[in-house]
Amino acid sequence: MKLVLASGNSGKLRELDALLAPLGFTLLPQNTLGVPEADEPHPTFVENALTKARHAARQTGLPSLADDSGLCVAALHGAPGVHSARYAPENSIEHRIEHRDQRNNHHLIANLHGIHDRTAWYYCVLVLMRHAHDPQPLIAEGVWHGEIIDIPRGQHGFGYDAHFFLPAQGKTAAELDPVEKNRLSHRAMALHQLVARLQEQSMP
Repeated sequence: MKLVLASGNSGKLRELDALLAPLGFTLLPQNTLGVPEADEPHPTFVENALTKARHAARQTGLPSLADDSGLCVAALHGAPGVHSARYAPENSIEHRIEHRDQRNNHHLIANLHGIHDRTAWYYCVLVLMRHAHDPQPLIAEGVWHGEIIDIPRGQHGFGYDAHFFLPAQGKTAAELDPVEKNRLSHRAMALHQLVARLQEQSMP
């Protein structure tokens, strides 16, 4: 079954495609169908995911899957949160750094300077809409607990993965093999929950 992925994020595409392909789903990134990114003005992950999924379904006429996810840090009152992808302010010194992920990570570590509590979690909400007017979209969520370290480790992943340390594994998310990450991550948890709900209901 074809699903429009309401995102242009290549990292999310790789992870979701690896998790969905064995189930018979083909993900079509919305930008390959000429769909522009939707605005994400809301303060919560679920509202933004619903907005993105509805936008992609309306533009294409196909079922759509939206992921809204990010990093939440306890000592920062849940920030970066929904602003994870654009955490570093435009007028900050970090904008001298070319790569967005590096800018965001630099800003995160600067904000945690001198703070002992590094408790953090990745959060993901997935929304699947059968069509743009779907009154009962499928919603699933996942939470992945860890802590933030100052010095990045690992070459895999994206976003904040190199600073997101997993005590149980003794590794950062960026040090995990992609297959292992796809088994443990917040996105994997949300997707397993979504698949269970798909099995309870029929897609058109």
